[in-house]
Amino acid sequence: MRHVSRDRFERFVPAHVTLRVRSGGPSLRTVSIVRAIERTFARGCERPGFRLVHYSLRGNHAHLIVEAADQIALGRGMMAVGSRLARAVNRAAKQSGSVLADRYHHRLFRTPREVHRALRYVLLNARRHVGAAVRSLTRAVRLDPASSGIWFDGWRRDVRIESRPIADDRRPVARARTWLLNVGWRRYGLLDPADVPG
Repeated sequence: MRHVSRDRFERFVPAHVTLRVRSGGPSLRTVSIVRAIERTFARGCERPGFRLVHYSLRGNHAHLIVEAADQIALGRGMMAVGSRLARAVNRAAKQSGSVLADRYHHRLFRTPREVHRALRYVLLNARRHVGAAVRSLTRAVRLDPASSGIWFDGWRRDVRIESRPIADDRRPVARARTWLLNVGWRRYGLLDPADVPG
């Protein structure tokens, strides 16, 4: 990412953060890597001024939704999350060295609609990458096992959800506390796990 000045803010706000991994590295969606990342996120998803609330792991990048008190807390929180993710990947892949490709990219949210769209995009991101033919073959809706969807409480109640069992009692994500990420986004409706974000 270009080194440009980041948005300034002085109160807790939600943000969508993207972390990219170096080319040629292992996929973040490898089962052992997903489990290692979950375990490390469970130990460090909340710190003073920063909370990791949702995530979705793709092959070469990760989408995160976080809450931060200000730009300094966001920077420190992302340094901690990035180093945790890198150590988890190296440990699970039995390798060493740099994992992340560059600085993180983020977008702050100011409105309930923005947060609704971001939640839909991040939690349903895997459905964007699965073909329509595959989606139509499966009757049951499955949550992405490489995301925090299983810990999300904003799914529509009238849809049957099948997902993997939780192996560990500790959540890899913190509970949202900002009004936008906890309540405000619901003005635009609960999320349908069968939806495909644009």
